[in-house]
Amino acid sequence: MQPLLRMQGINKSFAGVAALTSADLEIAPGEVHAVIGQNGAGKSTMIKILTGVYRKDSGEMEFEGKPWAAQSPREAQDNGIATIYQELSLVPLRSVTENVIIGYEPRTRLGLIDWKTAHRRTREILSEFGIDIDVTRPLGSYSTAVQQLTAIARAVSLNSRLVIMDEPTSSLDDSEVKTLFGVVRGLKARGVSVIYVSHFLDELFHICDRATIMRDGQRVAVRKIAETTKLGLIADMLGRDPEEIAAAGMTDLAGGTHVRGDVLLEASNLNTGRNLRDVSVLVHKGEIVGLGGLLGSGRTETARAIFAMDRLHGGVVATHANPAGFRDPAEAIRSGIGFLTEDRKAEGIVPEMSVRENMTLALLPRLLRNGAIDRAREEEIVNHFVKALGIKLANIEQPIRELSGGNQQKVLLARWLALEPDLLILDEPTRGVDVGAKFEIQSIIQKYVEKGVGVLLISSEFEELVEGANRIVVLQDGVSVAELQNPGITEESLIGAIAQSHDGADAGAIS
Repeated sequence: MQPLLRMQGINKSFAGVAALTSADLEIAPGEVHAVIGQNGAGKSTMIKILTGVYRKDSGEMEFEGKPWAAQSPREAQDNGIATIYQELSLVPLRSVTENVIIGYEPRTRLGLIDWKTAHRRTREILSEFGIDIDVTRPLGSYSTAVQQLTAIARAVSLNSRLVIMDEPTSSLDDSEVKTLFGVVRGLKARGVSVIYVSHFLDELFHICDRATIMRDGQRVAVRKIAETTKLGLIADMLGRDPEEIAAAGMTDLAGGTHVRGDVLLEASNLNTGRNLRDVSVLVHKGEIVGLGGLLGSGRTETARAIFAMDRLHGGVVATHANPAGFRDPAEAIRSGIGFLTEDRKAEGIVPEMSVRENMTLALLPRLLRNGAIDRAREEEIVNHFVKALGIKLANIEQPIRELSGGNQQKVLLARWLALEPDLLILDEPTRGVDVGAKFEIQSIIQKYVEKGVGVLLISSEFEELVEGANRIVVLQDGVSVAELQNPGITEESLIGAIAQSHDGADAGAIS
C-alpha cells in the first residue's frame, strides 16, 4: 500500500545546530501513528516542516503520492493536513462558532456570512464530541477542556486527510479523553490518518497502531504498538537497554526504609482564606514529601503560602533557618528555600532572556562584586549546571524560548539548585516533559535529596507521588486530611484516602 505521507532524509539546522539529521517518517492511510521522543528529539521540527512552518534544508517529502512542500500552514490546511497544537491557536474573545469556521465561513448569495448555517454546522460538529453548548458565547468563557475540544473539532471539520494532534489530552479529564479517543477511532474508520504526539505513553496503547521513535534529530525505531511495551518504548527513546532501565526502577525514588533527618520545615494550620483553610505539613532533611489531592484541593496554595507568595490569615510557617516564617519570597530565598512554580511560561522563564540570564536570576545578589556582576563566576556556574543536568542548547547565550520544554524546566531547576537550598518546593516539576526528561529530572532531584535537601513535591500524577515520595500528605478542599507513609503506598491506597476524605469521613493518619 502506498503511504499517505513519506518524509525521507530530512535535514534541518538552526544557527548551525542540527535539529534533524536524515530523519524519516512514514504514515499509512487510515493509520493512527504516534511520534514520540524526548524533548529536543526533533518531533516538533519534523511536524513544522511538514506543515509549512519551517523549510527543510534537504530531503524528500511526498503527500498522497505527490511531491510535497507546504509554504505555509494555511497551504497545508487547504491541502488536507490539519494541525492541533498544544498551545491553542484560538481567539478567546470570539464566539465558539467563529473559532470553528474562521477562514471557511459559509456565505449568503450577497457574500455575507451566513450565521444561521455557521451556528448549525458548529453545533453539529461539536455534537460529535458530546459537547452541547451555546456556540454564540465567547470561547474564552468556557473551560480549557472545551477550548481544546473545539480546536480538535475545527480540524476535523475541514475534511482533512491527515490530522496532527500535539498533546491533545493535556487539558482533558478522563471522560473527555474517552470522547477524544472515540473521535480518533471515527477518523480512522473514515480513512483519515492521525499523527499522535503525546508524552502519555499509556495513551498510545489505547489508540495508536504504530509509533515512530525519535532521538537526537533522527528516527531510531518504528514499532507496532501491539508488539511492544511501555518499557520498550522508553528504552528506544533513551537509547538504553530495557533491562538496565528496569533494574534502575525508572522513577522509584521512595523504595526502602527512610531515615528522617532534622526538621527543615514545619507548616502548621495554614489558612489563606477560601482556598486554604487548615493545612499542616512537615518536611525533614533528605526527605521527599508529596502533596496529594484532586484539582482545587489546595496543593499549589500550600506551596505559595509557605513561600510567602500568598498572605497567611492564620497558621505558622517555621524553618530551621527562620522559625518565624517569611515576610516575602525574597526572605524565603535568603533562608534557603527554592520554589519551582507549576507554570514555567507565566511564572518561570523570561522568554527573551538567555539561558545564562534565566538560570542566574535568583543568584544575582550573590554574584555582585563592587556593584557589578562577576561574569566569570556566573558563566562558571551556568556551565557547571548545563553539564550536570544535561541541558541541550547551542550555547548559554541562546534565548531560553528556543529550548525544548524539558530543557527549559532543567534551567529553572538549576536556578534554584545554584542557590544550594535546604528545601525545594517543586510544583509539577515534570509536567509537559517527555519520559526521558522526566526520568532525568527525577534523578537530579533524588541526588540532591541524598545530599540532605528536603523536597515538597506537588504532582497531579499519582504514580509520580507514590514512587517518588517518602510520605504523602493528602489535601481536600484546603484541609490536610490524611498522611501516607512509604514503603507501602500504592496508587489504590492514595486514591482510597482521597475518596474517603471526599465522602466526609475522617481519613486520619494512614501508615
